[in-house]
Amino acid sequence: MEKKKKWWKIPVGILGVFLLFVIAYFLYLVLSYSRIEDHQALTPAGEPASGNLDADGEYTIVTQNCGFGAYTPEFTFFMDGGTQSWAKDKETVVYDINGLADAAASYDPDFVLFQEIDTGSTRSYHVDEHVLMSEKFPGYAEVFAVNFHSAFLMYPFTQPHGTCNSGILTFSRAAITSAERRSLEISTSFSKFLDLDRCYSVSRIPVSDGKELVLYNIHSSAYGGSDAIRTSQMTQLFTDMKAEYENGNYCVCGGDFNHDFTGNSGEVLGFGGDEYGWAQPFPVELIPEGIHQCLAYDDPELIPTCRNCDVPAGPDCAVFVVDGFIVSDNVSVTELHNIDAGFAYSDHNAVMMKFRLAGE
Repeated sequence: MEKKKKWWKIPVGILGVFLLFVIAYFLYLVLSYSRIEDHQALTPAGEPASGNLDADGEYTIVTQNCGFGAYTPEFTFFMDGGTQSWAKDKETVVYDINGLADAAASYDPDFVLFQEIDTGSTRSYHVDEHVLMSEKFPGYAEVFAVNFHSAFLMYPFTQPHGTCNSGILTFSRAAITSAERRSLEISTSFSKFLDLDRCYSVSRIPVSDGKELVLYNIHSSAYGGSDAIRTSQMTQLFTDMKAEYENGNYCVCGGDFNHDFTGNSGEVLGFGGDEYGWAQPFPVELIPEGIHQCLAYDDPELIPTCRNCDVPAGPDCAVFVVDGFIVSDNVSVTELHNIDAGFAYSDHNAVMMKFRLAGE
């Protein structure tokens, strides 16, 4: 009889252990969280092929979100409504990163802007993608900025996302004299543990006319950005670019803006509506005088640069334009293409642009 009275102690004990684990994990998550400082100085590396840019030259730039090397066409991501949290395996990560690097290099670019480059993440099997990329671009200066890092995330429970360290990587054939990381405003609610830190990097490249090309590489918020945060992030970027332009410098910004870059690409491509709330129209009303988006594509039809990863790539997959370039008015765009790569190595397609420094 006595033994029967004590049966309840087993489930209560299990529940107690579980609650202690939950509390300990929550404390670990909160106490280990930290934002990267603003105005963090970045050290340019590599051996560039040239010093100053020629003020009369034409230059080619490519931007590409690499999707941490996971996004083969069949990959779906849990935060988009899909099922997967990690890349299929280490070999897939290496294959995708090498494919993206080779594709960008095929345009013989003077500058390359990569986003979502993992250097030690559970989701990408701790492959150092920065090293893989650097091997593909000898003769370039480079700047790497950590965009976000996180403690071990237990979600999703079937395949915990784990630890994450991911950044943005800039390559330049001309010398980069200095660079810095600018922290963007992010959510202060619990969603900050999922959307994590956000930033853009600023690289300064001297020009033969005594001015500088100021090169911005950005990866703004996707999942945790409210309208107020989106506004704050873009306002900060535009304020910085306008100040540089008014100082006589040339500004080129490229990257993943996590907005519908054309304002209506979802509708044009057949996927309008409110179902994909993260793809909000780009806030053109915030763009100051002297700065403009590059939207004059040299393609007969609009080509998407991003797919929603709730389903594999294909006709049923929603697609948008979220990647692109913004320049100051003293930069003249001579060619602009969204590259239709079929999302072979990433959930993003590259954007390639040619430009000249137009002067005043």
